[in-house]
Amino acid sequence: MAEENSADVGLIGLAVMGQNLALNMADHGFKVSVYNRTSKVTKDFIDANPNTPGGLVGCENLSDFLAAVKTPRKIVMLVKAGPAVDMVAKQLIEAGLEKEDILVDCGNSQWTDTIRREKEYSDRCRFFGSGVSGGEIGARFGPSLMPGGNGEAWKLLEPIWTAIAAKVDAETGKPIETATPGHPVTGGVACSAYIGENGAGHYVKMIHNGIEYIDMQLIGEAYFLLRNLLQVTAEKLSQIFGRWNEGDLDSYLIEITADILKQRDPEHPEAFLVDYILDSAEQKGTGKWTSINALDLGIPTNSIAEAVFARCLSALKSEREAASRHLTGPVYRYDGDRNELIKAVHDALYCSKICAYAQGFQLMRAAEAEYGWKLDFASIASIWRGGCIIRARFLQKITDAYTRDSRLVNLLLDPYFKEQIQNNQTRWRSVVALAAQAGVAAPAFMSALAYYDGYRSAQLPANLLQAQRDYFGAHTYERIDQPRGVHCHLDWSKPDRPQIKIAH
Repeated sequence: MAEENSADVGLIGLAVMGQNLALNMADHGFKVSVYNRTSKVTKDFIDANPNTPGGLVGCENLSDFLAAVKTPRKIVMLVKAGPAVDMVAKQLIEAGLEKEDILVDCGNSQWTDTIRREKEYSDRCRFFGSGVSGGEIGARFGPSLMPGGNGEAWKLLEPIWTAIAAKVDAETGKPIETATPGHPVTGGVACSAYIGENGAGHYVKMIHNGIEYIDMQLIGEAYFLLRNLLQVTAEKLSQIFGRWNEGDLDSYLIEITADILKQRDPEHPEAFLVDYILDSAEQKGTGKWTSINALDLGIPTNSIAEAVFARCLSALKSEREAASRHLTGPVYRYDGDRNELIKAVHDALYCSKICAYAQGFQLMRAAEAEYGWKLDFASIASIWRGGCIIRARFLQKITDAYTRDSRLVNLLLDPYFKEQIQNNQTRWRSVVALAAQAGVAAPAFMSALAYYDGYRSAQLPANLLQAQRDYFGAHTYERIDQPRGVHCHLDWSKPDRPQIKIAH
């Protein structure tokens, strides 16, 4: 049995993410009690890491696990999202979890589940949700952390979260990535900040993942356009993405794209691995959750939804192969300036990226009002600068935008982003037109441009649409010469009759 009340924090779930987060905490001097339902996993983990600065305490049952942690206990769960979270929470409660103890779900749980669990377990513990982004490496050396829950509970968790989070340079905003096992990063600004009550942390993590979907899709489309139109090798494309990573597009995803594209295939050393990877994408659901929530709240995150649908379409591999033998497209050969096309795709990618992030932050603005949160958008952009998958130089510009105006309605209205779109939209439009002419699928580029053009338009064809709705369903319409909120209906079969006005 472990020594009672010796550990600063407990962690349950020793898959790779759990192991790495435990080692991260131990590297920062926190003593960590660990438990996994398979005892051998716990034993092997302890045996493999005997000399961490803080120390690890392996426990064979939940009673010993809880007894090892100082009260009020801080217990981190890293188990599969869904029913497993409730199962483990109930097991911990039965094993002796107390009302003042903090139970932190660090998995990819749906925010609505976190809201429910906080209420359901409120008389047995303080349930807390925290988004964790950065994958296995982030968990080990510094993730981006998005904590949400009871404010008093956060005060107890904050020293741990601040210590283990990724760090960025205070002056440049660039990630500090020099950590090694046993030697964590010190100094810099932590990529962790309290998001808000109940499910706010998991909600913001969901938005992060939704943006991640569109960011990846946009990069894939840039790759695909250049590959098809210029007929260049993956190695050449690696060089292009490498150059892009030195400028405005500097980001983790661009960096790893350059690295991926130059990787030789282990089975065919003369070829590149990317050319042997099946073009059928998988997904875990957070992009879909983002899109569904946007539909529920009436926010046009069409680019994020398009990225989800693009993965769905890619998964229809056998259907697409069959269709390709029957459906034809244009015969097209690009004979323009190659360097100019590379610049145009760069600008199209950057403009589309701006629109994608504008959609994500617009959705968070609506969620803030819907769920009674108070979100700090400058802070959210700031904690995404390091540790997480979408970390990028670009995020400092978003932090700056919301620092200038915390109530900014849409990122497109910020002076910096407005100028970027204004200066680069000609090339963006040319790339979208070229993709259509060449028959190269670029749904994310196209939907981002449609969002921009729709958002900047004072007049849209919804007047005709609303007339149609009133014609077949008496759904009413508003008039441009009447105050907003005054709804009218016309008997379209007898249009000479007076309109009926209905004040809403």
